[in-house]
Formats: sequence, C-alpha cells, structure tokens
Amino acid sequence: MNPPIATQTAVKRAASGAKTRIASYLLTDYLERLGVEVVFGLCGHTVIAFLDALSRSKIRFISTRHEQVAAHAADGYARASGKVGVLMTHLGPGLTNAATGVANAALDSIPMVVIAGDIPSYYYGRHPHQEVNLHQDADQFQIYRPFCKRVYRVDNVRDLPRIVERAFHLAQSGRPGPVLVDVPMDIFSADLEVDAFATTPPEIAKPGLDPATAARIVDALATSRRPVLYAGGGVLSARATKELQALAEALQVPVAHTLMGKGCLPHEHPLLLGQSGFWGTPIANEKCRTADLIVAIGTRLAEANSSSWDPRFTFSIPATRLIHIDADLSEIGRNYQTELGVCADAKLALAALADEARSKRHADRGRLHDEIKRGRTEFANNWADQWTSDQFPLRPERILSELRRAAPADAFIVTDVGWNKNGVGQQFPIDVPGAFITPSGLATMGFGPAAALGVKVAQPTRHAIALIGDGGFSANPSVIATAMEAGLDVIWVVMDNSAFGTIAGLEEMHYGTTFGCTFECDGKPYHVDYAAMARSFGADGYLVSTADELRPALEKALASGRPSLIQVPMENAPTPTPGHWDINDIYRRGE
Repeated sequence: MNPPIATQTAVKRAASGAKTRIASYLLTDYLERLGVEVVFGLCGHTVIAFLDALSRSKIRFISTRHEQVAAHAADGYARASGKVGVLMTHLGPGLTNAATGVANAALDSIPMVVIAGDIPSYYYGRHPHQEVNLHQDADQFQIYRPFCKRVYRVDNVRDLPRIVERAFHLAQSGRPGPVLVDVPMDIFSADLEVDAFATTPPEIAKPGLDPATAARIVDALATSRRPVLYAGGGVLSARATKELQALAEALQVPVAHTLMGKGCLPHEHPLLLGQSGFWGTPIANEKCRTADLIVAIGTRLAEANSSSWDPRFTFSIPATRLIHIDADLSEIGRNYQTELGVCADAKLALAALADEARSKRHADRGRLHDEIKRGRTEFANNWADQWTSDQFPLRPERILSELRRAAPADAFIVTDVGWNKNGVGQQFPIDVPGAFITPSGLATMGFGPAAALGVKVAQPTRHAIALIGDGGFSANPSVIATAMEAGLDVIWVVMDNSAFGTIAGLEEMHYGTTFGCTFECDGKPYHVDYAAMARSFGADGYLVSTADELRPALEKALASGRPSLIQVPMENAPTPTPGHWDINDIYRRGE
C-alpha cells in the first residue's frame, strides 16, 4: 500500500538529502519570528500536532471552553496590542463555533489569522468524521468566505510557508481583517526542509497624503463656516488621535465621532461634540447635520452612527460637502455622495493635514466652544440625577458613574451589546485613546466577557473591565474558568435586568409586551446568582444589594489582582436616542 501523498512527498524530500523537520514545529518557530506572543483556541484531533509544537514553544497557548470565546479573545488581544490576533481551531464544529467571533473581527477591521485543522488531505470527498462536505469536496473553508479577507486551504505541505506568510501580510495590510489558513491534519505532521519558512511578510509603506491634496483639504476646512471633523475607528486603530487633535486645534474645527471612534479626543476637550447617530448626542447630530463641510476619517459612515442615513437627523449630504479619507477604497462614496475621496492611512493623512494647517488662517468660528459646552451640558443634565440615584435596582447611569470614579483612567472598558455599549458610547468619559473596546459592525452579544481576556493578555499591567448584561454573560460564563487557568485578573460587571433589555425595550415601546425578551420562571423574573457562580469557579464574586455597595465592590476587585465578577441588579431603562433608527418606522402592530 502506498503512503498518503503528503507522506510520499516528505519521503522523497528526505531521500534527496535535504535536512527536514516536522511542519508544525517549523510553523511554530516561524510564528515566534513574526512576533506572535499568544495563540487562543481549543483542542481537537486535527490540531494535536500543532498543540505539541506549541507546548515546546515560547508562544503562550490559552485554551478556552468554546471557540467563539477564543475568537473574541484573539480579537480583544489584537485591539489592545495593535498586533495580529491568532486563533487556532478544530475542523467542523470548531470552525463553525468560531465563525461568529471571526465575523465580528472582520466587520470591525481587526487583524486576525485563523489556523484551522482539517481532515487528512487524502480523505477529501469521502466525508470522514466531522468534515463539512455538502456541495463539493473539502468544503469547510468556504464557510468563512463571506467575511474573511482571504481563505486558504493548504493542499501540499510545501505550500504552508507561503500561505502563512501571505495570511499575516493580508491580515495587517490595507483595511485589516481576518484570514483563514485551513490545514489538513496530515500537513501538520509532514516533513519540510528546515529553511522552508524563509520568507517573512514585507514591511509596507502605508499610503499617505500628497502635499497638493493636503493643501486642498486644509483650505476647504479653513474657509468653511461650519466644518466638522468626523472620526471613526480607523483613527484609533491607526493610533492617530494626536494628529487629529492637532488638526482640530489648528483650525478650530469641532470633532464628532462614531461608536468605535470614542476616545479620539479627551472627554473634556472643548472641541469634542461626542458620538453621532441614534445613540449619539444632540449637539453632535446637530453640528453634523448643519455642517457645510465634513471631513470623515477612518469610518464607513454606518447606519447606527448616521441615523439610518435619514437627512433629517445626522447627516444632510448633500447639501453638506463630504471629503472622505479611508484605508479601504470601497468604502468611499458607498453611503454618501463624496466630493473628494482619499485612500490613505489615517495617521499619515492627519499628520499631513495638521502640518499644513499650522500656518493656515481660518474663518471666524464665533462662540463655538461655548456652543459645544452648552450643548453637552444640557444633554448631560438629563441624566445627572440618575448618575447619583440611590434607587435599587440601580439605574444604569449610576453604574457608569461608580465605575468611572473607581477605575483608573487607563483601564480598558470592554463592553458587550445593549445598554452597556450604547450608554458607554454616549455618556461614559474616556480620556485614554483605545481604552474603550466594543463590538460595532456585527454587534455580537458575548463579545465583552471574552474579549476582555485577550485585552488583559495584551496589556497585563492595565485593568480590563468587561461591562456586560446578564443576557450576554449567561451565554458563556466559561470565560471565568479560562481567566482562572490563565491567571488573568479580568473584572466582569454584570448589569442584571433579567432580560435582553434593549430588545425588550423596543418590543414594549412598539407592541406593549416583552414576550421572548425577558427571563422568567413560573411567571416571575428569573435571577441567576452569577456572583455565586463566579465563586464556584474559584474567582471572587460580589452581589450588590444597595447602590452604595457598588463602589466598594469595584475597589476590592480592582485591588485584588484576581478574576472578579460584580453582579449589579439594574432597572431596564432605555438609553436616550437623540437620533433615528429606521426599524422604528417599520414595526406595525396588528390584531
């Protein structure tokens, strides 16, 4: 009987006298050379050879209890470190379990390389154990095609070095995103020449802004009467907040931002308007709507931030002129008529604009600072009482207030979806760029509890605090076990309203019911003792029973150096919505 193809190849190469080594060991050495510090994942029979190599490596392997957790953790690591997140997963159910987390990274432009095990290459088409093979042979990798930048299947061990190099190159270049490398398990165990991984990803000179274009944009900003700089997540991921601030101050242009752009300027900066869109602030929406020029940087002008593109609420383009700067050419002009599109790195573009603007005179801005301060103060006054309210269950605003007072300014606030994402984006002060981490494009429930693990691995000297609802946390509380095993002192603050609160609020507003959205047992609200659950994992658990108990619990958790969960019973109160969301025009109540 002839050996499998991959083994035949290895035998021939070894027989030729070339010095060889098992591919999984060479792969792990290569990942070390690329600067990979950690791989997140979960075991399976197709990746055991890779795990063996990792066990002998300097690379840390963090095992989770579910592949979606591993994907979100790799995502959080990438956001907090600025490096590529690396995810390892088994075939079939392992790959599908991870799909939601990888898609979330894709829609938020997070660099990630997914290394997935697969069936032996010589079994293609025979449908062995756990293979996805419904429409064509070796179909598994197709699952990721809609959201990955590229999907690769390694058909020959000699292709592995080239494909891995390309994966890391593509994940980081242009608009970042995930790349899948699908590896049949026999490839991991095949032999390769020891120098096979000789090529490394090229250093890329990112596209900048030519002097003429910079002068044109600065002249447009300087001469406009009501310009706005609009910052998206691309400004944060490019580490371009200093350049943005320099440009804004040089020309005295106010700055609005998307959800992922939060932290682009310090919270109290006199030119900061705040977040735009449905959960934005009235002053941000008004200044954007009435602007004569908007220069948008690192944003796709997405629906929630743009009030479903309804010109009555956030952006009225045209008549407002739009200049759009983004790393992804396909985003320019997608949602709004664009006067000038620039495909450039946000940091290089903003640096060029700031340099050009330093000597430029600008139009009189009137009492702009006073307008911004008045607008922000008036809106904040609407929830001032809630930020100090002693009611129990707590108001969500009181939870934010106590968290901001207790946590250091550089603590990472990692949210899930619902009130925590929307309320933090709208109301919570962020002064350190990158300290706010949230799922935006896919808005995945379950992101926050797991992403905080990766954030803590990336930045071990800073606190990682996950602000999450009970619906999101209860989906996969195994994150506590992972934190215990990996020694990660993550803090989870569970805002417990016994519901999928945001959806319950929408349903109640339009239909007068919360059917299917609240947690009940025998007709009564159903509460899980998450604090006791945390203690059962070996972590610290605190159940808050009065408003005044929250800050001491936060302070204890922050000082403990241990994984900690703080459960806070909370009123299901809606986040204020100064903007618009088209879904509210769609719902109809029947008989």
